[in-house]
Amino acid sequence: MTENRLPEPAHTVYLGLGTNLGDRAANLAEAVARLGEHLAVKQESPIYETEPWGITDQPAFLNQCICGETMLTPHRLLRIMKGIEAEMGRQTIVRYGPRLIDLDILLYDKLHYSSYSLTIPHPRMIDRIFVLAPLADIAGDVVHPGLGCTIRELLGRVDHSVIRRL
Repeated sequence: MTENRLPEPAHTVYLGLGTNLGDRAANLAEAVARLGEHLAVKQESPIYETEPWGITDQPAFLNQCICGETMLTPHRLLRIMKGIEAEMGRQTIVRYGPRLIDLDILLYDKLHYSSYSLTIPHPRMIDRIFVLAPLADIAGDVVHPGLGCTIRELLGRVDHSVIRRL
């Protein structure tokens, strides 16, 4: 895939959002609004509260997924998302540590793609309840590229004890 080629027609993307610092709900709303400047937001999942993953000695997260349509290439979308994180004040000090906002490309059409800086579908989404629960709300019947099962089926395979729908 050539990074600078504009895809035709618009592509459907599913993005994951997470936050555990500051006004978490406001952080999610601001991120969705900023993303809306670069893609057409078609759906927003409910917000979920989850226990931290990786490093557990930190505040609980709020997580959400959105579906959008874009003409952006995957790499351009990633750069915009990283820019939004920086503009909102995200600082990466410790991997899996606290963060003001975290934005991830989960799915981009039915694309199965990997480069040094980007893997689609997101490689760890299938193990994470905080991604699968909100994603299933807006894309339960979407088939995971490469695995051949739906998001709802993947959701059935993970522990639900650490998540609460708000």
